[in-house]
Amino acid sequence: MTELAIIGGSGLTSLRCLEVTRREVVYTPYGEPSGPLTHGTLCGKAVVFLPRHGYGHTIPPHMINYRANLQALKQIGVKKVVAVAAVGSIRADLVPGSIVIPDQIIDYTWARAHTFFEGGDTPVTHIDFTHPYSAELRALLLKGCANAGLACSSQATYGATQGPRLETAAEINRMERDGCDIVGMTGMPEAALAAELGLAYATCAVVANMAAGRGAETISMVEIEYNLKQAMENVRTLLEHVIPLI
Repeated sequence: MTELAIIGGSGLTSLRCLEVTRREVVYTPYGEPSGPLTHGTLCGKAVVFLPRHGYGHTIPPHMINYRANLQALKQIGVKKVVAVAAVGSIRADLVPGSIVIPDQIIDYTWARAHTFFEGGDTPVTHIDFTHPYSAELRALLLKGCANAGLACSSQATYGATQGPRLETAAEINRMERDGCDIVGMTGMPEAALAAELGLAYATCAVVANMAAGRGAETISMVEIEYNLKQAMENVRTLLEHVIPLI
């Protein structure tokens, strides 16, 4: 049974050095996940990989079936999830290419299926979401960064927006006032759904660009793609150092 899953975000649709053993199509009560689950071994440890946007990066953030993705992982026995996500930086010191292990999150998304508890025959259920990320997994990611010689930020609040458009400068100003350090489109409801299922979950965020109003006059998609291509090599290196620790 594979207990560790890696969810790939923009720029990470495959894992270097993953020895693929099989691909598994999983059906859930909530529909189909973003694609087949890829099983394999990495650094001698069994892992399963799932790109949240699909293997062809065709599913926009607001249309990802987050419930099916997390439920599929739960069904096959996964207990721990490392989620990789591309983000924009609100904080001046988090320049493109930076690795961030966030410890808090603020949800600005809307109209997404954000819970498994929807009434009917299911009793009303509340979960404690004070600390949205697994402290144990976060500590291992930080240790992996140290072992790999990679600089990273250990404290940051992730602001999850609806997408697929990028934010306005005024929206980023509001998010900064709210206490956000980075901005992305896939952090919620993924983190909350993982918590509902009892999965240990942590995010490895990679800064692809400075957020609106924090850098150039306009944001270049070409520049974002270039930054992600470079930074995801560091993420792959990080994963190769952290997976043996999990």
